[in-house]
Amino acid sequence: MINYVDTVWMLIATALVMIMTPTLAFFYGGLVRKKNVLSVLMQTYVILSVVSIQWILIGYSLAFGPDLGGVIGYLNYAALTGVGMDPIKGQTIPQQVFVLFQMMFAVITPALIIGAFIERIKFSGFVVFTLLWTTLIYDPMAHWVWSSDGWLAKLGALDFAGGTVIHILAGISALIMALCLGKRTGMTTGHAPHNLPLAVLGAGFLWFGWFGFNAGSALSVGPVTVSAFLNTNTAAAAAAITWMILDWIENKVPTVLGVITGIVAGLVAITPAAGYVKPMAAIVIGACGSIFGFIFVTKIKAQFGYDDSLDVFGVHGIAGIVGALATGLFATKQINPGGANGLFYGNPKQFLIQGLAVAVAVVFSAVGTFIIFKVVDVVIGLRVDNDDEYIGLDLTQHHEAGYTLME
Repeated sequence: MINYVDTVWMLIATALVMIMTPTLAFFYGGLVRKKNVLSVLMQTYVILSVVSIQWILIGYSLAFGPDLGGVIGYLNYAALTGVGMDPIKGQTIPQQVFVLFQMMFAVITPALIIGAFIERIKFSGFVVFTLLWTTLIYDPMAHWVWSSDGWLAKLGALDFAGGTVIHILAGISALIMALCLGKRTGMTTGHAPHNLPLAVLGAGFLWFGWFGFNAGSALSVGPVTVSAFLNTNTAAAAAAITWMILDWIENKVPTVLGVITGIVAGLVAITPAAGYVKPMAAIVIGACGSIFGFIFVTKIKAQFGYDDSLDVFGVHGIAGIVGALATGLFATKQINPGGANGLFYGNPKQFLIQGLAVAVAVVFSAVGTFIIFKVVDVVIGLRVDNDDEYIGLDLTQHHEAGYTLME
């Protein structure tokens, strides 16, 4: 039976998740060089548009349609055939509202990957890559974890709002894209953000939108919704403080860039656990997301020398893994009776299940992204030439400039 309070909340949560994608555009856009700011905004808005249509045509059906061997959904729901206002099984919201909410998750996942290949990717290749990646990588993984018939769901894998399905998948794929595309020309140590206040504003609205991202994943209004809301804020705050302290120790001064990076790492880390853990666990998870993210961004990345331009792997991939594994430690049925107890509540098996889900996400996204990259690169090409990269993608790919100070 439809509950209209739940329905209104889910429409609000959907809008909050939707605004995260344009917000991500400004977060990333402020961090790149000014000659590439429009290209980042363009890529993000195009993903919002393209994946929205893909989701209606086939994506939703592949992810949540009637099951085919626990691996993928049939195309029964293609073009939303038969998807109406009746409530989805076991829930109190119309199925079309669920379609909308999950659509915004499908949108933001490939948008996260942009941060790894900014300033050097050909727009046409990017569009094709995004469509293939969403269809062949995201949709199956969403089915495995979030469809009641998915094989990882049947094993008992917990992912409340997308630590595995979204952040690990995007983080690992970002690393593969960075390795396959190679470094930006002449880039050895990175560059200063061209508009840090823009990135700060983006981070603030990401924090705001994340309440819909996590609390909305309860799919109703109730105690689990409140718990996820509280844990989201708590983990972000803990992570911001942790990264600031680490930055202070390492670089002798606290930085704004460090704080906003920590915020995102904490939000990522709590995402899979948000509706399963207590607030004190959220503090630990947020802090750990910052600690491990900081280590990868400031130490390990430099040692390996890859050019993950905006540290998508270090922040989303690593913090996502931390959060997914921590769910297997801190989850408790005291918070969510529909979940499971973790290792610290007498169920060590849950930690092993979480480890398996992480391993599957890592291998599947790495191999799948590599194959898609190679195919698209051969057919269309993915990297711009050196002259275009030097001039900037705003002018060469779109014939526009982000800033026009004089005629």
